Amino acid sequence: MAVKFQYNKTSLQELRKQLRIRENALPILKNKESALRVEVKKAKREAEDTARLLKEKRTARAGMARLWEEMDTSLISIKEVHTGTEKIAGVRIPLLEHIDFKVEPYSLFDRPAWFPAGITLLEEWATLAIRKKFLFHKMELLDHARKKTTQKVNLYEKVQIPDYEDAIRKIKRYLEDEENLAKSAQKIVKKRQEANRESV
Repeated sequence: MAVKFQYNKTSLQELRKQLRIRENALPILKNKESALRVEVKKAKREAEDTARLLKEKRTARAGMARLWEEMDTSLISIKEVHTGTEKIAGVRIPLLEHIDFKVEPYSLFDRPAWFPAGITLLEEWATLAIRKKFLFHKMELLDHARKKTTQKVNLYEKVQIPDYEDAIRKIKRYLEDEENLAKSAQKIVKKRQEANRESV
């Protein structure tokens, strides 16, 4: 979209103001973009590490598949997931604080001896799975914000700043030409007036 302007000093001042705003914002946006890029990499690494840890823990217990068939999974459920928010480079990110589990009462005499350890393990797995989802969501939010910031940097750097500079240049040339024409017209009028005085 081309910059709309008029060939006058008011328009020139407004364009200069808009150009200054964009030139001042550009370094800030570039810093935000690079900070977001770093945070996206960090969040991705953290999410992948959590996913790998969860997979390793499940794989390590794969030999206990027959025991897991005995496990009554209705004994444990997620009661509440406590979340907060944090701001990273101006982007609000949901933060997993902790998870409350509800464990139904059960008889230690009627259940196998490994049940308490199994419930603890299920809590650990559920916590890791939820943390993994939060981390991947965090990565997506940060990446989306980074893309929008990159678009804005490109818009300012490659489109708007050059357009404003070009419009300012056109107005300055127009005003200079107008001033030169006015001076020339004054000289012509002055010469005619002198010529008329001499002929009288």
